[in-house]
Amino acid sequence: MKLDNSVFIITGASSGIGKATALKLAKNNVSVVLTARREEKLEKLKDEIERNGGKALVVTADVTKKEDFEKVVSKTLEEYKTINGIINNAGLMPLSYIKNLKTDEWETMVDVNIKGVLNGVAAILPTLIKNKGGHIVNISSTAAYKYFPGGAVYCATKAAVKMFSEGLRQELAPKYGINVTSIEPGAVSTELLDTITDKEILEKMSVMKEMTTLESEDIADAIYYAITQPERVNINDVYIMPSEQQ
Repeated sequence: MKLDNSVFIITGASSGIGKATALKLAKNNVSVVLTARREEKLEKLKDEIERNGGKALVVTADVTKKEDFEKVVSKTLEEYKTINGIINNAGLMPLSYIKNLKTDEWETMVDVNIKGVLNGVAAILPTLIKNKGGHIVNISSTAAYKYFPGGAVYCATKAAVKMFSEGLRQELAPKYGINVTSIEPGAVSTELLDTITDKEILEKMSVMKEMTTLESEDIADAIYYAITQPERVNINDVYIMPSEQQ
């Protein structure tokens, strides 16, 4: 896809991968629509982008609410007249052992990690079909392939995102020219670990903290690679691991 003057919605844009991706795309002539719940952080990011000559629109939203996503799309179309793609990045990772029955956290992960992606796709798809093209990028994880202690529900949500992405690709790419990519990082230095409340899991995080993890910018570069390929090329999956991670 040629990115000049294209418009991408980025969920979870207030920090981490979402923020890094917004900065990367904005530097390459993409108008970015920044959405998350933390308006103050989004506005600061918007200011940074505009100071560097980019274009950004802030629309606060909770990805678990269909009506919020409808608002994001309507405001995007009002401002830019079109949508060329979405980066479904919003996600949570409150790891816990199943025996500890943190069921509220399980439900929240399902709502954000799976339903949030479904809501994003449903909201923008009519515009992409009308345009006969575009790109959907879903942030999955290497956890979609490999269970790790405390990750049963998280791994399940990311496996769902990966399979949903493949279903989207097979249904949308041949008929409508809409490419779909699943981005699957290993350990990344983001705020994800801040959501863990299980003390048993936190004790085991010391090993990960000693490892040199990926940076958000590494994932932004992978996203950029995927969406800048010629329209005839669909990058199905991008599996990215820190060099030290097994």
